[in-house]
This record gives sequence, C-alpha cells and structure tokens, in this order.
Amino acid sequence: MNKSKKSIIFGAVTVIMAVTVLVLAGYIMFNRLGLVEGYDFGIGAYYYVDIPDFEKIVDQDAFNNKVPMWVYITLFIAWGWLMWRLWLFIDKKSSKDNGEESEHREKDIMGG
Repeated sequence: MNKSKKSIIFGAVTVIMAVTVLVLAGYIMFNRLGLVEGYDFGIGAYYYVDIPDFEKIVDQDAFNNKVPMWVYITLFIAWGWLMWRLWLFIDKKSSKDNGEESEHREKDIMGG
C-alpha cells in the first residue's frame, strides 16, 4: 500500500471517529445520561467535582484501596514517561518518512 492510500485511509478513519464522538456526545447530553437528578449545573454537571457532597452520593466502601498511594503516583509518572518516549519515537519515525532531519527536533523537544 502506498503512502497516499495510507493517508487517505487514515484521514477517513479520523473523520469517521470525530463525527462518531461528536454524535455520541450530543446524544449523551441531549438525553441527559449520567446526570444525578436534582443537580443541574449546566455543562459542569458532567464533572463530579461540581456536585456538592458527592462523597455522600457514591458508596465509599466500594472504593477501598489495597495499594498505597505512592504506587499509583509512580505508575502515573511511569505511564507519562512511556507516552512521552512513544511520542518522541513516532515523531522521529514520521520525520524520517517525510525526509526531514529529526535529530535536531528531538534535541529541541528534550531541551538539548
């Protein structure tokens, strides 16, 4: 498969996904799915931090942690680092595919 066919397919998939996401988001908002009755905060109602006394609405016993908080923080930071490295790898690969010099771009991104 040549490069232009790949870009056409990628573009079509991107458009289909974007339209699907927007239609589903509109459907969710129009039908007021996921809202707690009696709490109307407009668009902010979809964020639990805007609901007063949210901790009383949710059953706290269902969310017991068996792992210390530092493990979650470490996993979060490790995930962020891995995604950053993946981004650099993809950027470097796409620069090589486009015939650009990518070494200086990686140094710019990494601050070197």
